[in-house]
Amino acid sequence: MSRVYEVMFIIRPDVDDDEAEKLITGFTSTVTSHGGVVKSVEKLGRRKLAYTVRKFNDGNYVLLTIEADGAVVLELERRLRVTEPVIKFITVRVDEEEKRLAKVKAARGVRRKPAESTPAAPPAAAAAPEAAAAEPAEPARASA
Repeated sequence: MSRVYEVMFIIRPDVDDDEAEKLITGFTSTVTSHGGVVKSVEKLGRRKLAYTVRKFNDGNYVLLTIEADGAVVLELERRLRVTEPVIKFITVRVDEEEKRLAKVKAARGVRRKPAESTPAAPPAAAAAPEAAAAEPAEPARASA
């Protein structure tokens, strides 16, 4: 059963761009050779890490969006784990979230019909001056 996953991994900051590109190409070919589909590859650039990981304070972030089954994801995670320049990775299944968002958008698309309009009563603010003119005004009381 094919599902959609986001795989984010962080490459060491001392890896040059050519080598990082080879790593990304290798991971995408792993997915495609095992029957998955790479929907998108986003290079998010060099960012500071929240905490020190393997003595590094920053890294190059890469986000892969893939459509594959569980065996492909397991193989990709295995390769990420044994690849030395990759210092951290996470895999998140996003197809359930996409279904939930589609359901919410569909519910928002259905609009309720407006209720039959009844003649509205005059606003209370308009009626207040007339009532104040009919009643005598009370003298102001002094508070002590």
